[in-house]
Amino acid sequence: MGSLGWAVVLSVLSAAAYAGAAVAQERLAGRGHRGRSRWAVALLLTGAGVALHVLALNFGTVAVVQALGTLTLLFALPIQVIRYHTRLSRAAWLEAAMTVAGLALILSLSVESEAPALLTEPAVEVVGAITAGVVFACSLAGWRSGPRMRAVLLAAAAGAAFGIASVLSKAVLAAFTTGGPAAVSVTAATLVGAFSVTGYVIGQLSYRGAGLAAPLATVSVTNPLVAAFAGAVLFEERARFGVSGLVAVGAAALIMGWGVVGLARRSAASSGTGVPEPVRGPGGEGR
Repeated sequence: MGSLGWAVVLSVLSAAAYAGAAVAQERLAGRGHRGRSRWAVALLLTGAGVALHVLALNFGTVAVVQALGTLTLLFALPIQVIRYHTRLSRAAWLEAAMTVAGLALILSLSVESEAPALLTEPAVEVVGAITAGVVFACSLAGWRSGPRMRAVLLAAAAGAAFGIASVLSKAVLAAFTTGGPAAVSVTAATLVGAFSVTGYVIGQLSYRGAGLAAPLATVSVTNPLVAAFAGAVLFEERARFGVSGLVAVGAAALIMGWGVVGLARRSAASSGTGVPEPVRGPGGEGR
């Protein structure tokens, strides 16, 4: 199996792990972030998703690996359907097909840069500073907004953090494979950990009071867009057929984005069905 094949397989497995983690996080948020076992499940699934994602980055372009990450919704929706005993509508199948079609087009047009995905120390510092500023600004604006807008802004901050963490992970892997441990930037490795943890914490907070749909859709769209843009600027990753290829990739991204948002809405409908009401005691508190 070639590099692209490994990138696809590892990315799909990563998306499945992230989907399970997203559902676990939504359940955790719905219970006031209480329960060690729920935290453990969410963390373990997220850790598995991260590990598989990093491995995939070693075989494919950032644009391809991040785009495949949107498959998280394709896995999360059936999990929600099984959980709440609902059915997938024709519209949901159409949106899933749109997402897959957009992914297939991006996969067919993406081309890996011939040069190693290396970054200089000043470039790492600039990327880190810009990302930290964006994450902080979105988070601050989110805390001053209503529940739905807060969820979207926090999820956007998480998506940006995850996207740049993936880009820096690829740079760290490239440095390690070309020059060994001594060639790895300590700053880049530190930022990968910092942005990954920040993205996880902010992403967890984004589910509070907003359900699964809005945060998951926002992360699923923001993450690959940020990573693909950064990959194109920093690593000179490009598309086949020049300008025509870029236009086709843009169209594929729109198709995929439409499908992702639609799937998120279906996921919201599923999570709003069949949820048991808490039992009220004499004092009015749920048990």
